[in-house]
Amino acid sequence: MRILRAFTGLLAGGLVVLTLVVIGSAVFGDDHGLAGPGGVSIGGHVIAAIVAVAAQIYADRKRGLAAFVACLVVLVTTGLLFWTQWWG
Repeated sequence: MRILRAFTGLLAGGLVVLTLVVIGSAVFGDDHGLAGPGGVSIGGHVIAAIVAVAAQIYADRKRGLAAFVACLVVLVTTGLLFWTQWWG
């Protein structure tokens, strides 16, 4: 379980960094007259990061099945974000 929690912790942290990069690229694009990610993309990243971090905090504080399900929430949230915003 430690390895799974460590992996999902990396994913949750990565989503936060990715969200900041997407917001930064939107600001940069707007300042320089370039196309950038829209509001839907930014909103999706922000929501996914919040859900993943909240689930990871829950997983870190619980044991057993509850922690496992919270780790699954992080995995599914990350997968959905990548599927809809990056690969779709």
